[in-house]
Amino acid sequence: MTAQTFTPRHAIVTASDSGIGAATALALADAGMDVGITWHSDEEGAERTAAGVRERGRNAVVSRFDATELDDVAGVIDALADRLGGVDVFVNNAGASVPRPFLEVPLAQWRDTVALNLDGAFAGMQAAAKRMVTAGVGGRIIAVTSVHAHQPRVGLAPYIAAKHGLSGLIKTMAQELGMHGITANAVAPGEIATAASGRTSEDADRTHRPGVPLGRPGKAEEVAAVIAFLASAEASYVTGADWSVDGGMLQMGPQAGSHLTDDEWRKG
Repeated sequence: MTAQTFTPRHAIVTASDSGIGAATALALADAGMDVGITWHSDEEGAERTAAGVRERGRNAVVSRFDATELDDVAGVIDALADRLGGVDVFVNNAGASVPRPFLEVPLAQWRDTVALNLDGAFAGMQAAAKRMVTAGVGGRIIAVTSVHAHQPRVGLAPYIAAKHGLSGLIKTMAQELGMHGITANAVAPGEIATAASGRTSEDADRTHRPGVPLGRPGKAEEVAAVIAFLASAEASYVTGADWSVDGGMLQMGPQAGSHLTDDEWRKG
């Protein structure tokens, strides 16, 4: 399978009602793809994303999706793919965390967090991969993980465990799906200014982060640009990779990224 033989036309992006997911849906539409958009609690946001896709001259279909309803995940993905006419690109973006010290995490919260960030991702990516294998023209699977798939952070034990698992899952998928011309990669954002944190991309330029080498939070569009490349024909020889989009945060440690209060460290 070569860059010349794979032309992505249909993409599904989970949790694309806002933030990184919405920016990714628009970036893939700009790249010529019809897009399946999912939402969990913000249907209005999903419809705004869909309108943006259609303004770019591409088809958009919208569906509610709950990654923790594991028995229903594959059905939602299959239904979206049927409405789109197939799925060449699948972006697993659904995920969330609730901060709490390890000693205080109830088992139910652990299970819910792992179900959302890992179990649901497995079910969705497997459903998409099965469709791609059957279609026989290759594909792109991209999981949005986190810098915390590489380094821990106090108070996020279930989330970090799940993201580590998701990163490992992507690597194994890359090994097994390569024979079908399907690549599997991860994108690991650092601090990104999104509506979920009450900020916009414009706020990123106005916010100083001493503990991040580039000195600011990232923008959803900057993450989406990397995802769009990995979804493209030109990324035909990239698989099993884990791309950090974090302004250099991992070079400092995620805890330093938010906890350093001045720029003295820059002076050596």
